[in-house]
Amino acid sequence: MYVIKNGTLYTMSDAGVVRADLRVENGKITEIGSDLPLNGGECVDASGLAVTPGFVDAHSHIGGFPDGEEIADLNEITNPLTPELDAYYGINPDAKDFDWAIRQGITTSCLVPGSANVICGWGIVLKSAGDDRLMLHPAVMKGAMGINPKGAYSNKKMAPMTRMAIASTMKTYLRNVREYMEKKAAAGDDPSKLPPYDLGLEHGIPVLKKEIPLKVHSYMHDMMTLLEIAKEFDILITVDHAQGASDFADELSDPHVRGVIFGPTSEPLFPGEGGKLDYECCNMLDDRGVNIAVMTDGPVTVFNMLLYEMGEAVRHGMDPVRALGLTTIHPARILGIDSRVGSLEVGKDADILLWSALPTRAADAELKAVYIDGKQYLGEC
Repeated sequence: MYVIKNGTLYTMSDAGVVRADLRVENGKITEIGSDLPLNGGECVDASGLAVTPGFVDAHSHIGGFPDGEEIADLNEITNPLTPELDAYYGINPDAKDFDWAIRQGITTSCLVPGSANVICGWGIVLKSAGDDRLMLHPAVMKGAMGINPKGAYSNKKMAPMTRMAIASTMKTYLRNVREYMEKKAAAGDDPSKLPPYDLGLEHGIPVLKKEIPLKVHSYMHDMMTLLEIAKEFDILITVDHAQGASDFADELSDPHVRGVIFGPTSEPLFPGEGGKLDYECCNMLDDRGVNIAVMTDGPVTVFNMLLYEMGEAVRHGMDPVRALGLTTIHPARILGIDSRVGSLEVGKDADILLWSALPTRAADAELKAVYIDGKQYLGEC
C-alpha cells in the first residue's frame, strides 16, 4: 500500500483536475482526497508533478509484428475473410515492444490483426505488464476497407480488387452471420436442426449482438460506406485511422459509431485516401460527443506517437486537458474497459503515470514513473 501525495491529479472523470492525494492498495485506487494518512504505507511524493491515468492505445499490433525476416503473426494475407482468426494466438507477451510501450506511458493496448483482409479476426485488450494482463477477449472484430485489402488482393487478381467488392464481401459476411444466428435460434433444443458449426460465423455473433464492435481500417473514401453497413445490420463500429473524418463530423455522431480512432500520421501517406491530415477532427468530434481517440498502430510508428498526436490535436485547437482524453478515458470507453481504466477514480485499476508536467501542455514533459495494477515499472519515485 502507498499514497501518492501532493500531486496534481488529471482524473479524466467528473472530478476534473484536483490537487489531492491518491491511495493504492492491492492494485486498485482506494481513496482520493486531501492530506490522506499513510496508515503504515509508503509515501510517493508527487509534489510539482502531473498525475494522469495510464495511456490506453486503442489500435496496436505490438507483440505480433516482429522485427527482422520473421513473418508477422498478426497478418494472415491468404483470404479476404478470416473471421475465425484470433489475435490471442499471434501475440508474444514477452516481446520487447511492451517495454517500449511502458516507456511511453502505455499501460493497456488493443491488439488486433493487420488490415489485409476485409474481415480479419478477433482482437484483444492486454496490459503492458503484470501477472494478469488479459483484460478483454474478444474485444473487437477487426475489419478493413480501402487500400489495404485492395492492395493485398489486386496483385493476386482476385476479389476484392475494388471498393465495390470490399463492401459486398463485408455485407455478405454479416448477412451469413445473421442467417446462421437465425438457424440456431430456430433449432431450439433440437441439436439435429442446428446448422453445421462454423467458427468464423460464431466469431461474428458478438458483433451482431452489439457485444463487441466491428473495428474497421477506413479512410475518407470508405467512412460513409462503413456507416451505411453499420446501420443496415444495426451493429457498432469503430472508424480506425479516419483521416478525412472532419468531412463527416456530423455523420460520425451516429449512435452506431462506438468511436473514432485517428492516426497515425508518421507512416508514409497513401495517395488520395490517406492524404488528408485533419487533426482538427479531434476537436470537432469531441465537441459533438463522439468518443475520439488516437493510436500508435505500433510497432511501425515513431517512438512517441501518442504524445505527438495529442500535441497535434492541441495545436489544432483542442484544450490540453481534453486532449489527454484521446489516450485515456475515450479509448477506454471505445473498448468497453472504462469500468477499470481510463480515469483516476476509486475502485479502478491503479494504472498511473507521473509526469514533470502535463504532456499535452508541455513539450518537454518527462515521464517520471509508470504504475500498472499498482506495481511500479518505470521511474525512481
